[in-house]
Amino acid sequence: MKLRDNDFSAAPTVLEIRDLVVGIAGRAGLPPVLKGVSFDIRRGETVCLVGESGSGKSVTSLSTMGLLPKDALAVISGQIRLNGQDLLALSPGQMKQRRAKDLAMIFQEPMTALNPVMKVGAQITEVLDLHTSLGAAEKRARVIDIMKQVHLPDVERIFESYPHQLSGGQRQRIMIAMALILEPSLLIADEPTTALDVTTQKQILSLIAELQARHGTAVLFITHDMGVVAEIADRVCVMRHGEILETGTIRQVLEQPRHDYAQALLSAVPSLVPRVSRPDAVAAPVLVAKGLGKTYRSGSLLGRKSEVRASYDVGFDLKPGRTLGIVGESGSGKTTVARSIMRLIEPTEGQILLDGDDIAHLSSSQMKPRRRKLQVVFQDPYRSLNPRWTIAQSLTEGPLNYGVPYAEAIAEAKRLLGVISLPEDALRRYPHQFSGGQRQRIAIARAVMLRPDVLVADEAVSALDVSVQAQVLDLLDELQRQTGIAIVFITHDLRVAAQICDDVLVMQRGAVVEQGPAGRVLHDPQHEYTRALIAAAPGRFWDFAARKPLVA
Repeated sequence: MKLRDNDFSAAPTVLEIRDLVVGIAGRAGLPPVLKGVSFDIRRGETVCLVGESGSGKSVTSLSTMGLLPKDALAVISGQIRLNGQDLLALSPGQMKQRRAKDLAMIFQEPMTALNPVMKVGAQITEVLDLHTSLGAAEKRARVIDIMKQVHLPDVERIFESYPHQLSGGQRQRIMIAMALILEPSLLIADEPTTALDVTTQKQILSLIAELQARHGTAVLFITHDMGVVAEIADRVCVMRHGEILETGTIRQVLEQPRHDYAQALLSAVPSLVPRVSRPDAVAAPVLVAKGLGKTYRSGSLLGRKSEVRASYDVGFDLKPGRTLGIVGESGSGKTTVARSIMRLIEPTEGQILLDGDDIAHLSSSQMKPRRRKLQVVFQDPYRSLNPRWTIAQSLTEGPLNYGVPYAEAIAEAKRLLGVISLPEDALRRYPHQFSGGQRQRIAIARAVMLRPDVLVADEAVSALDVSVQAQVLDLLDELQRQTGIAIVFITHDLRVAAQICDDVLVMQRGAVVEQGPAGRVLHDPQHEYTRALIAAAPGRFWDFAARKPLVA
């Protein structure tokens, strides 16, 4: 696949934003959130607005939609023109009439945008109720047609379904149907694929492109994933701290970025280039899984019983200083394996050998002395750090529970703060006083306070900005070099797996379908499912740090 190379200079301008300044409502003395943002989008064109958290991407989209939170943010100056009309001059009632009809938005999380107690067919129909005078039969026909256009299966059944009865990809297709049923001239997509598996993500991106070509829609696509940008963008606007630092075609931005920040951002983007192969450790494996499986059973004594095999026949061995990546889509069994290894759940079959001892079926009291050898880092550090505890309390809790003197524990905490690049006074602060990336580094420091033999990282970087993600991956690599710790790295992102893993294990529907050295699995996959995952990985054809295509 190649970068898009379309010329839209002759197409009419759909969206024109000029010198847009947004500030905090009622706080004139504070610096603005958006500082003179300007860009255009033409008919049929896709412009990607990229940048890290806090750059102003979503504020720009909400300003365009007229959905800035009241009494929190306000447009101070500038113009937002849609097909020549200044949207900022419209009343709230007039703006409401323009939404869905002339401009529409797809949000990141459809479950927060869909009414959970209303059938999805009725929710799409509601758009027609508000903006058309069609009869009931004609409205239903229009809704069924748009549901078919977004490639939903069994549309009559889904029409009568509630959001919780659909998969994440199906819910996102419902959002797209709602947004496009009136064929607006502008579609704003705010991180619409961030929470989706790579194969579902590819389907959604292809669907947006297909509908765009059919209806000539202008698309403003907001994302922090440069892989997605490489797949879909015609032009790119790079944002930071409320300003657009660079604008250009996708080829110009990826091949010859002019601004230092754009260059640094691209250098941090992982590519599907496996890390340099490291020599295999001569030591004995520290963690071994043999025939590991977990089956969930339900049903009463007299009622019908059911079984779900979440994982089965999983086997691997992990040596000190090595990283094993377990990859696959949602429902593949990755997290079940991770939780089984950690003995957060008890496996129903197989063995887990930790330094030669089988821990698969030990009781909680028997596991306690072994837990210091086995630590975990979860996806969301804010949920795993106690919000009422200082960082010092969080870091020293584990060692103190195992009888380590406080002076020794706090000294180790101070040392690790230096390793994770945080000042010593961070010990006195609370989790909410840190950024997401800083909290994840603190969570990693807490996990290695006990100097474990094995660290399990379950989607530990999936929610982070690309530069913060690179910092956390570098931190794990540095800790591994210093301590020889073995890492089990759970991820759905093959590009991240390529950066950190020595070996890769691919799971599908609870089973291991392929495993081996990362270079072999990612460059010469043997199983069709692995090949499908790689084919769906966004930006798989581009080496972002080298700013050139990958050699096939």
